[in-house]
Amino acid sequence: MMAPRWATAAALLGVMSFGVSGAGCGVSDDVYNAKVREAEDLRNQLAAQQAQSTKAEAELNDAKARVEQLKEQLKSAGVDISNLNANLEQQARALEDYKKRAEQLDIIRKRFELLRNKLQELTRFGLNVTVRNNRLVIQLPGDVLFDSGRDTLKKEGKEILKKVADVIRQDPGLASRNYQVAGHTDSETLQGGIFKDNWGLSVMRARTVVVFLVDPAKDGGGLSGKRWSASGYGEEDPVATNDTTEGKAKNRRVELVVVPSVEEMLDLKQLTK
Repeated sequence: MMAPRWATAAALLGVMSFGVSGAGCGVSDDVYNAKVREAEDLRNQLAAQQAQSTKAEAELNDAKARVEQLKEQLKSAGVDISNLNANLEQQARALEDYKKRAEQLDIIRKRFELLRNKLQELTRFGLNVTVRNNRLVIQLPGDVLFDSGRDTLKKEGKEILKKVADVIRQDPGLASRNYQVAGHTDSETLQGGIFKDNWGLSVMRARTVVVFLVDPAKDGGGLSGKRWSASGYGEEDPVATNDTTEGKAKNRRVELVVVPSVEEMLDLKQLTK
């Protein structure tokens, strides 16, 4: 182990002292005085190094005391010191997961914006691309698709669905997804007609839309039937109040819901901010 600098200086000082003590043995005054000055310089260096060493040792002791104090504070706060390293590793993994999820969300955001831009021309018919219940949704107004209390598509409704199907079919990313068509109604009780209640009407409207979207005929959507399903919610999932005419019109709708994949189980509400 290498000796401290102040120890080396002390040893040299001893040698110098020996040399100086022999000054009376025929050594000139100049040589003697030079040796005296050199010995004095070494004494000063030794004193400085000893002071520096003492200061460093005091600082080290202070640092150790602060560490112990911090440990006691953490312990009083209920923090298990032995698990600190493990916690740091967990935080690092959590940060990495967050970065990956942020990248995934950015990919989904771009897909969302692309879909909305491609369907922009249909917004004049009331179509809306949004996020509901953490799912990407294409909302279509029921009054544009169907006559009141009916489940037969109107000509205008077919034209809108055909354009939606074209957008989905021409985009590999969208065409490879699974979808659920959800029918919705307002809270008005059906008066006459073939349906006993709003549940039946909403289900059959959803079914009609699915059948059209997957119909391979010239006038159909030509989408893959294995990726589509239908469901009806009746009046139980409103997007507006049923106390106004405007609110009821918003609730009469059909939604094309993009079924999320596992990696998309994120907070998609951020997409619309």
